[in-house]
Amino acid sequence: MNITHRKPSFLDSIIPIIFLVFLLGLNVVVFRDAGLDGSNQIALLLSTAVVGLIAFFRLKISFETLLDGVVNSISAAMSSILILLMIGALSGAWLLSGIVPAMVYYGLQILNPSIFLFATIIICAIVSVATGSSWSTIATVGIALLGIGKALNMPEGLVAGAIISGAYFGDKMSPLSDTTNLAPAVAGTDLFTHIRYMVFTTVPSFTIASILFLIIGFKYSAEISQDDVQSVLTALNESFYISPVLFVVPAVVVLMIVKKVPALPALFIGALAGAVIGILFQPKAVAVISQGVEGLEEGWKSFYYVGMKSMYEGFSIESDNHIVSELLGSSGMAGMLNTIWLIVVAMAFGGAMEVSGMLEKITSTIISKVTSETGLFASVAGTCVFFNFTASDQYLSIVVPGKMYAKAFKEKGLAPENLSRTLEDTATVTSVLVPWNTCGVAQSSVLGVATVAYLPFCFFNILSPIMTLLFAAFKIRISRIGDKKEVK
Repeated sequence: MNITHRKPSFLDSIIPIIFLVFLLGLNVVVFRDAGLDGSNQIALLLSTAVVGLIAFFRLKISFETLLDGVVNSISAAMSSILILLMIGALSGAWLLSGIVPAMVYYGLQILNPSIFLFATIIICAIVSVATGSSWSTIATVGIALLGIGKALNMPEGLVAGAIISGAYFGDKMSPLSDTTNLAPAVAGTDLFTHIRYMVFTTVPSFTIASILFLIIGFKYSAEISQDDVQSVLTALNESFYISPVLFVVPAVVVLMIVKKVPALPALFIGALAGAVIGILFQPKAVAVISQGVEGLEEGWKSFYYVGMKSMYEGFSIESDNHIVSELLGSSGMAGMLNTIWLIVVAMAFGGAMEVSGMLEKITSTIISKVTSETGLFASVAGTCVFFNFTASDQYLSIVVPGKMYAKAFKEKGLAPENLSRTLEDTATVTSVLVPWNTCGVAQSSVLGVATVAYLPFCFFNILSPIMTLLFAAFKIRISRIGDKKEVK
């Protein structure tokens, strides 16, 4: 395909970024924590329009070319969008079934409040390593752990930070993870060399994060009243049938993911099974949801109505305990639509930036300024974070910088595992910290906690880029081409 349009200058390329940052900052001032309700989506649309104006009038790129770039970018996010819909259905069905309330009920009795945050990051790390999916981990055990944290009166952002830190440890280190396979493939190394080499930076980051959560946990445990915990247990018992038998469904879902069943069908089966279990075991919840609905009689119609409603719209059950009232509510698939809207417009912006050549111009300008090895590592890290902010997609933030910097690493005699490790230490873990990135949007929506609320407590995600840059600056475990001793 012959490219006849002009190439953008650095100024052309940076104008939409500056415009977007300005609008997002303005939204924070005006809308505060309601930015995701629509104002940030409009900001991304307006910024996409700025890209389009520059591309059409200055770079002479046709509207059809821009539209193709936008459509291709959105298409790349379709699997994430479908998974989000399934997570919405699963969250509603697992609430109806009593699975999440049962997890909270037993968790409150088993987990000592003083080590709750520490246990949270460890549990999420184990599940995520086993499944290879941070999304599935957060959507299942993560939701339950957040419920336990709420019952213990711990800040939502703090608990969400522990959940995300553990989940993204597994997302980086599990051989089942898509990003763990993608990074070495792009950089030009093999999977297990990549994993072994990541251990050097990932384990210290995870250890420090775990210690921080352990210390913070002791502070909050002193503020927890056992009377409050007991009242939550009583309220859960009054609203749901609580039994270990309910855990059969999440066990089956985790087993399917471990056995490499794709996330979409695994979550779909989990949602359907949850709805069936709810109809069979939770007559109180069924009665509450179907109560007062005109034309509904007891019997199969009410069961069908409740099962469907739990998945597509969710429901809420009122309790005398305000903490339990917050726990016993889900918005189902419908609650994910605002999230999907944000993902679509974010990917539209990223697609327009990419097809116009603006992303490539910004990153190539950065590469041209790099002279030292440390600067090269820093450039990769900065580019990955930049793509998470602009392309709004975790995979693009790995693939594009990986392709861009592979030759530069080879020219400096650096083994490809250096690049693959840096990609994961920066692109994978920081994606969830960007409010309009697909990962940030998804986890914020699933947990019901704003990105800016959990960001300061995602210690592992914050420490990982810092750790990889420290290793580069002090020449620690920097493998050279032809010397494989560093990764043994």
